[in-house]
Amino acid sequence: MFISGGSRGIGLAIAVRAAREGANVCLMAKTAEPDPRLPGTIYTAAEEIEHAGGQALPIVGDIRDDAAVEAAAAACAERFGGIDICVNNASAINLSGTLELPVKRYDLMQQINSRGTFVVSRACLAYLKQGSNPHLLTLSPPLNLDPKWLGSHPAYTLSKYGMSLLTRGFAEEFRGDGVACNSLWPRTLIATAAVANIAGGEAGMRGARTPEIMGDAAHAIFCRPARECTGNFFIDDDVLREEGVTDFAEYRFAADASEADLIPDLYVDSV
Repeated sequence: MFISGGSRGIGLAIAVRAAREGANVCLMAKTAEPDPRLPGTIYTAAEEIEHAGGQALPIVGDIRDDAAVEAAAAACAERFGGIDICVNNASAINLSGTLELPVKRYDLMQQINSRGTFVVSRACLAYLKQGSNPHLLTLSPPLNLDPKWLGSHPAYTLSKYGMSLLTRGFAEEFRGDGVACNSLWPRTLIATAAVANIAGGEAGMRGARTPEIMGDAAHAIFCRPARECTGNFFIDDDVLREEGVTDFAEYRFAADASEADLIPDLYVDSV
């Protein structure tokens, strides 16, 4: 597996879940030194992956640097004999309105989210085409064209919908090669640093599920036959329901929270 980001949160949960099945994981992320505002580094993530039963190759780098991404994908393929899974996890978020958003923050979101997805996918696809049951998974939302979402934070929405459009495009472009290209998005807020610091604070965390639900959903997708599973915009609990899961209480971040407390994530109309 090659994953962008992954030092913490959803990306780490996906990597650790794969590692429990013995996966080899290459992480490309920027966090090499501890940050008091954010938990974990690329090296602590590698330790968790190896503790879970996998092997880890941490590569410090910026996905905005296409040459560095290509070198990282090559290093991953050389170390582990190929790439079977690519996860576009790295993302930047700023929910400011148009007049409040500095242009440099606009540029950052477009460069990391939609452009970063293209760069990482492009670097991995040559290896995925030779992979065993190859999957390319992007953490981006369904294309919900309700004006509510388009108008709330146009710049962020553009960057995330760009990722989703690439999913649909890649699915068609590489259908004949047998590469599954899908998106995955959470139904509810997920208890991550982004929610704690930006999207909801304490109330948001109470209404959130843990990142493990995304890890389990991603694992279920990776186990599906690639040629029969492409071009989808998956929602995490829908995937798990298809796998027979009926009780999601274990994924609630707040132990005393109920289903009624859960808060829908962006671009999802209801829990």
